[in-house]
Amino acid sequence: MPPRQSDPPQAVPPLVTALNGVIRSAWEGLPGLEPLPVNTGLDRIEGVLDGEGLLISNELLRCRGVRKIHLELARLGRGLQILHCVWFPDPCFDLPIFGADIVAGPAGVSAAIVDLSPVSGALPASIDRALAALPRPPFRQSRDLPGWGTIFSPHVCFIRPDGPDEEDLFQEHVSNVLAVLHKAVRDASCEAVDAASTILRYEGQLNYCLQQKRNDKTRRVLEKAFDADWADRYIESLLFDNPPRPE
Repeated sequence: MPPRQSDPPQAVPPLVTALNGVIRSAWEGLPGLEPLPVNTGLDRIEGVLDGEGLLISNELLRCRGVRKIHLELARLGRGLQILHCVWFPDPCFDLPIFGADIVAGPAGVSAAIVDLSPVSGALPASIDRALAALPRPPFRQSRDLPGWGTIFSPHVCFIRPDGPDEEDLFQEHVSNVLAVLHKAVRDASCEAVDAASTILRYEGQLNYCLQQKRNDKTRRVLEKAFDADWADRYIESLLFDNPPRPE
């Protein structure tokens, strides 16, 4: 069902707009960058949640070393707006998973998270050093990770930005994190599909996707707006699809 005609468009929160631009700039120049097809009906999704129109748009890309880049933007009526982005590496490359989420409402941004998450027990040493060297803004409102948050790195940044100044700092921090990843992707070499390190990274990415699927908040919202079967398909085939086995 399309959004109600009485719901006027809501201005996109500045941090959502800014992060959208930062992410798009970061993937420019990646080796072999190309679009990926989005499953039929999932590129633009319309529904209704609690009487308000829900609109979700999805964009997919890939490049050498990264099997899927997923950028999702969602808007609920005149209030909630969400940006969700994950870069899933090809397990043959020693690269982490980039993840960033913004949740914004009429009162401002309630949650902002960014991380380069390891898939083989620890981050590659060069990436760990680069992240440790980044300036860490003194955010005033850190947030607690969920119980399944063991998949994140020690460098994860999960906050509630305290005003426009902290939103700008978070945007800058995400840009710095993406610069580290961009360089790593360009420098990364491909290992054999049957190498022990490749299998370890494949299994680590499976675990990352499994833990993310434990986020009941996402599933409940999708089930309420659509139905349980649709929510399962969306999560399993788009949000956190398992990586194909290296072969």
